[in-house]
Amino acid sequence: MKQIFHKIGSLLMAFVVLFSTMSFTLNMHYCGDTLVETAIFHKAKGCGMEMEKPSTETCSITKKNCCDDKQLAIEGQNELQLQVDKVTFQQQVFIASFIYSYINLFEGLDKNVSSFEAYKPPLVVKDIFKIDETYLI
Repeated sequence: MKQIFHKIGSLLMAFVVLFSTMSFTLNMHYCGDTLVETAIFHKAKGCGMEMEKPSTETCSITKKNCCDDKQLAIEGQNELQLQVDKVTFQQQVFIASFIYSYINLFEGLDKNVSSFEAYKPPLVVKDIFKIDETYLI
């Protein structure tokens, strides 16, 4: 049992380290005040209503673009604390109870349990299909 707790604890810590050090960007494309598209890890394609720049430099009339691109960068941490010996007793109790409850959650699922095996079928006095029949004459 101790080996199982150790393996699950190691796996849990690996996921914590992976997700705390991972950086990603969230790209959003707004058309007016409405969010049209959201993309993670790549640039948002847009709605196809982007304004083109005027072909001549003498043209001084330009319209305001109704579309807007925003980018949100979420940085992961670069420094890891490698010491785990400062875990309080309350944190140890929480981790142990969390792991124990999830191990016992899936216990006994391989048995095929049916709730109707102990019940007998009802006695049939009349043919029910004959009572509900109608005939066209």
